[in-house]
Amino acid sequence: MHFKHPEILYFLFLLIVPILVHLFQLRRFKISYFTNVRFLKELSIQTRKSSKIKKRLLLATRLLLLTSIILAFAQPFFEAKDSKNATNEMYIVLDNSFSMQAKGKKGELLKRAVQELLENTPETTQFSLLTNTENYWNTDIKSSKSALQNLKYSATPFELPSIMAKIKAHKSAHKKDIVIITDAVGLAEKDVKNIDTDEKPYFIIPKAEQKNNVAIDSVFIQQTLENFYEIGVNLSAYGEDFKPVSMALYNQNKLIAKTIINFDTKKKKINFTIPKEAFHGYVTIEDNGLTYDNKLYFSISKSKKTNVISIGEPEKSNFLSRIYTSAEFNYNNYPISSLDYNSLDKQNTIILNELVEVPQALQTTLKAFVSKGGNLVVIPSEKSSVSNLNSFLGNFGKIQFKDLESKSNLITKINFDHPLFSGVFENKITNFQYPKTNSSFAISSPYPAVLSYEDQSVFVTAIQNPVSGITVFSAPINAANSNFQQSPLIVPLFYKMGQNNQKTGVNALTIGNNQPYFVDVLLTKDAILEVKGTEDSFIPIQQILNNKVKLTFNDFPEAAGNYSVFDKKEWVENLSFNYKRSESDLSQVNTNVVSDFKTADTISTIFNTLQTERTDSQIWKWFVIFALLFLALEMAIIKFVK
Repeated sequence: MHFKHPEILYFLFLLIVPILVHLFQLRRFKISYFTNVRFLKELSIQTRKSSKIKKRLLLATRLLLLTSIILAFAQPFFEAKDSKNATNEMYIVLDNSFSMQAKGKKGELLKRAVQELLENTPETTQFSLLTNTENYWNTDIKSSKSALQNLKYSATPFELPSIMAKIKAHKSAHKKDIVIITDAVGLAEKDVKNIDTDEKPYFIIPKAEQKNNVAIDSVFIQQTLENFYEIGVNLSAYGEDFKPVSMALYNQNKLIAKTIINFDTKKKKINFTIPKEAFHGYVTIEDNGLTYDNKLYFSISKSKKTNVISIGEPEKSNFLSRIYTSAEFNYNNYPISSLDYNSLDKQNTIILNELVEVPQALQTTLKAFVSKGGNLVVIPSEKSSVSNLNSFLGNFGKIQFKDLESKSNLITKINFDHPLFSGVFENKITNFQYPKTNSSFAISSPYPAVLSYEDQSVFVTAIQNPVSGITVFSAPINAANSNFQQSPLIVPLFYKMGQNNQKTGVNALTIGNNQPYFVDVLLTKDAILEVKGTEDSFIPIQQILNNKVKLTFNDFPEAAGNYSVFDKKEWVENLSFNYKRSESDLSQVNTNVVSDFKTADTISTIFNTLQTERTDSQIWKWFVIFALLFLALEMAIIKFVK
């Protein structure tokens, strides 16, 4: 037992006062006997005994009364079980990622968590609130009420390590109590292993009742016809026993197609045929799961001719003019001796066709060309310098040439999953007429092969990045060295290599991927491009590159949707942005990762636990009650005891 004011205990010395008074009242008297009262002797002895008992009872009650009063003023208490952490600061981490849209017993998980915080957080409690994107330091429930009520779902995934790093960086003289409210979707063991053992957090993991969910993963052009696009929509189903789901396709908010999907498999691909025109809309589904992944926005630019040039001897480049026809391409060939370097910036694809050596000036120009989103194709010559090729390719990746090998090799393996062959084949074929090469360079490449020889060595490999591609052949494909020009593979391969996917494919950027985008527009030095949506607008980071502008979006925009790029008030082109589909699988919850931490069902349980464990048991009130009881007892003794 401890005392808040132990110095008052010195007043216990006052207990000697009633004792002295009692002793004073017990002084002896001289007894005289009278003959006429002798018969009262026995009664007198009994009365004196009764008086002694009464005085002793009064002494005891007065001592206890005075003791109780003194102890009450000293304010005794029993120290709390966890009193050393009574001054801890409170931090509440609230996961507002899209997976918290899932429905529990009382509605959406996030909305229910917010309601519990508003109802059960004591008004006097100071805390800091951290969400996926916002931080509210040293606040209280009244001050943060508006922020909680207006809290929106965030496109930023729940990243516990980064949030814990923010809390750790928030310097304080006190220890920290951390309450983490999350559905634990995607929470991995590595996310919690570095949490400070001295400040183990409490976890509240609300559970979703409905874990079935259907997500639209991607949209792509399956096939380009003369007057139509055949687009494919990939969907994923997570869970079991799905009911049919309706899907609709909208262009400029006008319904143009609708279908019903039955999920007999977990992955589905649905095809739509649309006119070969500019598209600026979305595809949407209706299910009972999460809503953020039910809509995918995308744009298709108006079909433009792609600019392609080949650099090399004209007689070795004639086959390219039959692939890059004037209906879809602006194709030209230049010998290295008459190449106009100023024209390279205007191209979408440049093919180096059997150059003996790549001049240093051309290397520098092509490096800048690729960084601006251009596609590059490298076909070596039998006379190419290996050191020159390796020095050049070192600007783009880790592809390295080795010595020329003069042996015949059949090209037998196609990588059907490579982007250069996506949508080309309806089925995987194995019995096609194998082309061959008579001599080829050995290639060291960490990148996937597009085409391979029968000995598994590389014939064609490619470096893919978000804005451009570098495709490298390991052998010359002129008629003297190879019959590849007569193979049916050559047309789809070179057609795909020649396309600028940003301008001829589906435009569906992902928020937060920080993928640069190139806009074909001529701007003055002080001009600025602005991206506008139906509800908001923003100015991205931009860099003027001759006849292009490089846009970098970082974490903008905040909301998925269809947007447009404007130069002042003049429309330039359309863009579409979507959320990452990283939280669509609600089954990826592993509660075992938090088994070493304290858990609770509700926030009120945590507040009650902390208050119970950290509040001292005040017992001075009991001594006040005892004092009143002893006072009443004293009055009763005086009145009723004779």
